[in-house]
Amino acid sequence: MKLEHRYIVVEGPIGVGKSSLTNIVAERFAARRVMEVVEENPFLASFYGDRAKYAFQTQMFFLLSRFKQQQDLFQQDLFSAVTVSDYLFAKDRIFANLTLQSDELGLYERVFEALQPRVTKPDLVIYLQARIDVLLARIKKRGREFERKFDPTYLEGLCKAYNDFFFHYVDTPLLVVNTSDIDFVNNPADLEDLLSVVRQTRKGTVHYQPLPSRK
Repeated sequence: MKLEHRYIVVEGPIGVGKSSLTNIVAERFAARRVMEVVEENPFLASFYGDRAKYAFQTQMFFLLSRFKQQQDLFQQDLFSAVTVSDYLFAKDRIFANLTLQSDELGLYERVFEALQPRVTKPDLVIYLQARIDVLLARIKKRGREFERKFDPTYLEGLCKAYNDFFFHYVDTPLLVVNTSDIDFVNNPADLEDLLSVVRQTRKGTVHYQPLPSRK
């Protein structure tokens, strides 16, 4: 079955499975994929060591690199094929509000407001959620060097900020998925159930609470 959506964004906190689902959807539907440039951020490792000192550099790099990606995407024929991305440009503010000092945030907001109107909106956002213990286990399993000393308190604050952001989100159709007890990467039944809901979500906000994985 084909997708009616032409531009899909997968979102959620660190470790929730954004990139995995993006890759799966792209392969299943022969879609063009847009992946966040995480490892290319030269400030990220330093940020995890000293968030206060490196927050502004880290955030501005992400903002500008994401904007360039979005501009490159917009300049192409966006609707010639399905496009799936593992980040929503508007969510950049979540991290900025969580990590920046007030004077830094003021400057950041001026730049963001200048860029935001020039970014194409998706026609479906998939917001993935999971419990903190599940996220921490997934982060540890993927073994990124700069995440070895990941702060659980920071992750908890980030999850709360994500929930607040998407609780008020009305810009596009939104599918909220709790992934704590499923494994759509390794369990075909979980994946097919999720993709079925994705296909059916065309307007408003839909909450999907799947049953635990079937063994």
